[in-house]
Amino acid sequence: MRILTDEIINAVCLHIGSRRGISPTEVEVQLSWDEEYGFTAEVWVEGRSQYLVEANLLEAIERYMLEQYNTRVYRSQITLDADEEFWADITI
Repeated sequence: MRILTDEIINAVCLHIGSRRGISPTEVEVQLSWDEEYGFTAEVWVEGRSQYLVEANLLEAIERYMLEQYNTRVYRSQITLDADEEFWADITI
């Protein structure tokens, strides 16, 4: 199974919203990748920014898969990748 950029962003918005007790629509996310840090996301909530590392992104995707697809996946089953778009391949 593969989820694309929009679903990864939705996963992060839902995850951060749930953790902070706010609506997911109040969360803005920008995904990025570089050689030094790998996959990261900059998240803006209430005018403040925060950086998430790859482990945080995988946690958000795990939760998203459980809540949206009723499928339990583990980090070892998720592979992040990117070219012009970001995606996560999930081995079920």
